[in-house]
Formats: sequence, structure tokens, C-alpha cells
Amino acid sequence: MYRNLFLFLCFIMVLTGHAQSIESPNRQLNLTFHVDNGIPYYSLLYKGKIIIEKSRLGFEMKNIPSMVDNFSILKSSTSAFDETWEPVWGEVKKIRNQYNELEITLEQGSPKRTVIIRFRLYDDGLGFRYEFPNQKNLSYFTIAEEITQFNLGKDYTAFWIRGDYDTNEYNYTTSLLSEVSHQIDAATEEISAQTPTKEISVQTPLMLKGNGVYINIHEAALKDYPAMLLELDSTGVILSTHLTPDPLEGKGRMQTATQTPWRTILISDNAADILASKTILNLNEPNKIEDTSWIKPMKYIGVWWEMFIPNGGSWAYADTSNIKLDEIDYSRIEPNGRHAANTENVKRYIDFAAKHGFDGVLVEGWNIGWEDWFGTMKENVFDFVTPYPDFDLNELKKYAAQKGVKLIMHHETSASIPNYERRMNEAYQFMKDNGYDAVKSGYVGTIIPLGEHHYGQTMVNHYLRAIEKGAGYKIMINAHEPVRPTGMHRTYPNYLAAESARGTEYKALGNIKPDHQTILPFTRLIGGPMDYTPGIFQTDFSYYDPNVKNRVNTTLSKQLALYVTMYSPLQMAADLPENHERFADAFQFIKDVPVDWDDTRILEAEPGDYITIARKKKGEDEWFIGGITDENKRVSNIRLNFLDPGKNYIATIYADGEDADYETRPQSYTIKNYRVNSKSELAIPIARSGGYAIHIKENSSQTN
Repeated sequence: MYRNLFLFLCFIMVLTGHAQSIESPNRQLNLTFHVDNGIPYYSLLYKGKIIIEKSRLGFEMKNIPSMVDNFSILKSSTSAFDETWEPVWGEVKKIRNQYNELEITLEQGSPKRTVIIRFRLYDDGLGFRYEFPNQKNLSYFTIAEEITQFNLGKDYTAFWIRGDYDTNEYNYTTSLLSEVSHQIDAATEEISAQTPTKEISVQTPLMLKGNGVYINIHEAALKDYPAMLLELDSTGVILSTHLTPDPLEGKGRMQTATQTPWRTILISDNAADILASKTILNLNEPNKIEDTSWIKPMKYIGVWWEMFIPNGGSWAYADTSNIKLDEIDYSRIEPNGRHAANTENVKRYIDFAAKHGFDGVLVEGWNIGWEDWFGTMKENVFDFVTPYPDFDLNELKKYAAQKGVKLIMHHETSASIPNYERRMNEAYQFMKDNGYDAVKSGYVGTIIPLGEHHYGQTMVNHYLRAIEKGAGYKIMINAHEPVRPTGMHRTYPNYLAAESARGTEYKALGNIKPDHQTILPFTRLIGGPMDYTPGIFQTDFSYYDPNVKNRVNTTLSKQLALYVTMYSPLQMAADLPENHERFADAFQFIKDVPVDWDDTRILEAEPGDYITIARKKKGEDEWFIGGITDENKRVSNIRLNFLDPGKNYIATIYADGEDADYETRPQSYTIKNYRVNSKSELAIPIARSGGYAIHIKENSSQTN
């Protein structure tokens, strides 16, 4: 009935010259655009069900008349597109990019101005953006607010974090949209450098479910534009764009010809389809790096976790303050004895990496300036090229090369952008001169220049500038505390991963809920890979200090599963080497699991409850499966029908033990081998906040 009503309305509006519509290639999604009393609107149906009701489009402006009304359709056109492309790295070997497009050119009355709205309708969702062509009456303009609505028309269960201009490292809250306003204060945890919006808003990607469908709202190809939040109306069912402001309250300073990022809506009646979607990637430009032979997905370990555990190491060389880089003489300062990035300790990590086949070793705290790096609003905080006295750069360079291990650079900027940008060329050249091919950058703290935000237009441009410049030096980027990804790794595949959410370090600094990892793939990871840093085997911190009650709220087996469920081409074995060696049999899975894939199958998925994913190793007939759950125990029932028919395989299953529990017995696990084939079905019990990991290899000695 809804579909017939929709088509009838489309027919009437077309007759009156006000509406245009397109269908997705599989004809399950229907988009309609029309102008009503000079105001542009769009709406969206899925299988005849209204997903987005009549929703406004337009812009409030600061320095010119606004572009919210007095519009008419000047012209429109439709087209279809279908290609298949191969990513440099990824979850699958090939990606199909198929959509139907509707291009609407709107003309506004005196002074005459035009804007193009481009809609692309895929089988699993919609992308649309605004384009401002060169024209006589529109050259430079400043946006006061983008008026893009997502009128859901119904209340949905949402998986959300508080709208904030500077951090998305909140725990997720699950509630109805109508309840967000009542729960937002409780959801606003204290985090450094946070700037929550005054308005009731949430961040994207926003995952919704209800009324028989799953909906995900985000953006794609964010560049030269502020990041989008979603502001809720009083009912909670109409969401509107809320852009991150600059210090003068501008929300995008533009010059024609230009365009906005794509606004994206993914839709399915199966949660697994949301995880499998490649629409956000497809809305980004193709790869701009001609020679990609130097871009290598990698597994790494690092001098990192020991700085978070009780009685652990330190980033700083000395217990002092008031450091001036051009005046300090560290040879005259007494070391604190806890500095972790010292030559002998780094060699220990290099030895471990070489022994177990890891590609790289991250070293944090190697460079001078850590004594007063945080909370001082200091501009000249690091120089990115001068090591501490106990870090022998040349010796470690030779040692790592002899062992066949790459050292990974660390650039913590302390959010001082002018300092980093004026030193970036020197810092990248220093990396190349000393054999570093990858860098983990950090943006902890309040942004300098003051008044700028982590998610504002200036910082969005900075993050991209670092990626582009890194590509020029053949350097791979892993950014922490940047704006959340929007699929730009298709265009710049040297952008391997980012943090941009609450990651493993919060297991030490605070609390991560047991359902956190069952939500992140539906939210943060929709835009791109996350450097989540899994692999913590010693989950109870009282092991280090009886007085410390912090714990990692997962079982050991769940930590293994995260290497499959939390996709990234850059994966860290985050625990201390000695903890990995204590559980050498379980550590074998981390050694075996790859970081680049030919195929991915979502076997089970329900946001906030459970996820099970199977992935096929690049170029090999080997599969890896990871399954996780929230705070509730469950039995995971999966079929192995993705295996090649007629072949026999050996499945090594790393599972929670019978008495496993994330609070009482997190290190209880079993490892068993089974013969399986494409007809096999498995039923695997999972403990509270537990998981399992499976490695499947062909059993060439067996035949059917």
C-alpha cells in the first residue's frame, strides 16, 4: 500500500512539474525529490516502507542571503553507473560500484544563484551532496548552518554517543531516539579536550534499528568542510545536520566551484548488510597514488601498553617540567628510571617481533619534550627529530634492519597544529632517512590555534594535508584523535587506519562496556578501519598491583576474535610480550591471522548484541572467523557453506572455557581441532563478554 501511495504521489508531482524520482538498481529503494513553495525536499522508501519522510534541504548563510527557499527546478537528469574496482587493500578483493543517479539543478530567485543536488541510489542506500558551480552571483560564502534533514517519522532504537566538536571517545548509549535528551547528561563522561554541543545532538555514524529495518546515517568524502553532527528535534524523530563551527562561528568557508561531502543513509532489513556495505567507499574518489607498491598492511607490537598498566613505564625521560626544546640539555638532567623507550627495551621488542613474525615495532616516547607535553597549551612542544639520550637512533636502526623488522614512528602533536605543520617536511624526511615507513600521529588536547576544534574545517584540511604529504614521502599514516573516517582511504590508501573512538587504552584509563565492540563495527568502522589495538591477555590489573581494580571487560578468547571482527589493515598485538608468551598457544592465532583479505562474510550480526565474521586470507585458501558477544552469554550457530565444496579442512577453534567469564575467569579458554567442510555447522558457546576465533586450513591429506 505504501509503495502504491508513493508511486501515485510521484506521478502527481511529476505531472505538476515539481518532482523527480529514481529507483535503486534492484528497485527496492525509491528516492523522490520535489520543490514545495520554493523549498526543496527529498524522501526515501525501502521495499515500499517510508524510511525518510519529507525532509528539507538548503543552507543558512552568514555573509550572503540564505539558500533555503525561493527555489525552482531549472533542469534535471538521470543516469546509471556500474563498475568493479580493486582496492589496494581491504576486506574484499573486488568492489562493485553500481548506482542510479539523479542530478537536480536548482535556481534561486533574485539574485539568481544555482546549486546542484546530486543523488546516488545504491541497492543498500543513498548518497547525496550539494554542488556549487562557478557563477556570477556566488563566489565566496560562509555557511551558518547546513539545513539537511533526516525526517525518520518514527522512533528508533539508536546506538549513539554525545555530539561533541573535539572527541568521539565516549562509551555508547543504547536508547530510543526520543530518550536521548533525557540520557544525554549521563552519557557525557569527562574526557580531555571535550566540547559537547549545547544543543541535543549525536555523532555519526549513527546506527538505528526498529520497524523491521536497520538504518545508518553518516557522511562520505569529508574534505575542506566541517564534520557533521546530528541535532535532534523535540520529538527525537527529525534529525538535522549540525556542522562543527570555527572560532568565528562559521560552519564552512567556501569558494566556488565546490561541493559538500556526501550525506549517506544505509538501509536494510538485515543488520549484516550494513556491515557489508561498500557505499561509503564507493562515494569517494578513486585512488590518487599511482605507485602503491610501498603500501603494506602490517601487524605490529609496541612500546605502548606498559605506559598504561600500574607501575609501568613512562613516556618522559625525566620528572621535570617547564621544558624549552632549544634550551634544555638532557645530559644534565637526572633520568626518572621509568622511561620505556630506551635502547635495550626497544631491542627486546624487536627481538620479540622478529621471533614471532611481526612486521613492525611502534615506539612511543622516543623523542624529547614529553615532560610537559599535556595540558600546558604549549605551541613549541615537540620537534619530532631529536631522541632522548637513552634512545640510540643509529643502533636501533641497524638492529631492526638486521632482524627484518620495521620501526614505526610516533608523532604526538599535543594538538599544536602550527608546530607540526612547520616541522612536517623535516619530520617525514627524518623518517625516510632512518628507515621508518609508517607513523602513528596523535592529536591529544585542545587545538592550537585556540578556538579551532578537532572536527572543524581547518582540522579536516590538516588531517588530509598530513595524509597527502605522507604519500609524497611514501609514508603510511595511522592517525589518533582525528575526525572520524569517511572512506577517504579509497582515495589515499596510505591512510591505513585511525583511532577516532574509544579504544583499548580506555580499558586502562577508564571503562569500556562489554557491548562496546559489538557496536563499533556498526558505527565508527562504517567510515573506515580503526586502530583498536586488541590482544590484551592480562585483563585484570590487580595482577600488577593488588590495589588497582581496573580490568579489561572481555575474555581472552574475545580478544582473539577482535582481530577478525574489528577490521583494520594495521593490527597491533597490544599486550606486553611476556603476557603473550604466558599464553603462547592462544597467541598463535594472533601470529597466524592476516590483515589483508580476499573475501568477507558476515555470518551473524545484531548491533549491541553479537557479531560473527568470516574472512578469507589474501591469495590463500584459508579462512579466519571471529565471533563476539556483549554482557550476555550465548551460543553462536554458524554454517561453513562459504568453504569450497568437495574440499576437507582442519578448523582450529579458540573458544571460551566452560567456566569462562569476563569478570571471574577471563583467561579460561580451550583450543581444539576439527575436520570440517562446506556442509559443516558449528554451535559454539560464548561466555559473558566472550568470543571465539577459528583458523580454517585445507586438509590436503584427506578426501571426501
